[in-house]
Amino acid sequence: MKSEQSVKQVQNKILEIMKYIDKLCRENGIVYYIMGGTALGAVRHGGFIPWDDDLDIFMTPDQYEKFKTVLEAQHSDTFVLQEWRTTEKYLEYAKVRMNGTTFIEEVYQNRKDMHQGIYVDIMMLHKVPKNRFVQKLVYYESKFVTLYALSQRNWKPKTKGQALVLHSLKIMPCKLMAKMAYRRIYKYDKLTDNFMFCYWITPAKFRSGLFDASFFSEPVDIPFEDTMLLGSKKIKEYLAYRYGDYMKLPSEEAQKAAVHAMIFDTEKDYKEYMQ
Repeated sequence: MKSEQSVKQVQNKILEIMKYIDKLCRENGIVYYIMGGTALGAVRHGGFIPWDDDLDIFMTPDQYEKFKTVLEAQHSDTFVLQEWRTTEKYLEYAKVRMNGTTFIEEVYQNRKDMHQGIYVDIMMLHKVPKNRFVQKLVYYESKFVTLYALSQRNWKPKTKGQALVLHSLKIMPCKLMAKMAYRRIYKYDKLTDNFMFCYWITPAKFRSGLFDASFFSEPVDIPFEDTMLLGSKKIKEYLAYRYGDYMKLPSEEAQKAAVHAMIFDTEKDYKEYMQ
């Protein structure tokens, strides 16, 4: 079920949220980078990927803490920060959501206790040493955190291996293990040399979530729809590494799979759909 509105209308609301985030960041010297499909859309389409209904940015933990402080000081009636640390059974990343809107994903359709407005994702970009053993350790701990989060929202495994892991989580001290895993994931964020960036608290494979430090060392203005957003000076190198031939369009089936919302509405608050 969806409202009668189009994905484009949702994109316009998402862009409104992002412009607010961008303004706060520029006014307060906070660095972010458009990433993933958002960076791809900026280069390939000049904005949103036409069939996509989300926008993702990277922040390092120190930049995120600055952003959180600034946003909370605004006491906005329109925008709400939703964190993995404060929302029960939600462990993956942060979102800035918009009051008075609806964006309900299937996995959250029964979560009446959490905000489900239209949002922008803020992904944590961590540092990791160049030591391959440590990288693998952080990778597998990130995968554990991801699977634990998925298990908390009735996610259905796609493979027998995932099903086995999810079943084993029921008998493990997961909260304690997740706390320990997060400690290591954040452990290396103060490194100043001989490091790489990583982002593995997603379905991302090892290589696709491990980045040369130069990819996110210098932000520049990147045209996006009718505005400018911050992206990597090496955005094309990043996209080639992440996607290969990034200018090639995906299949129609893959395009349909990019739509995240089960119900969306740019004019009504999500609470009206959760009664």
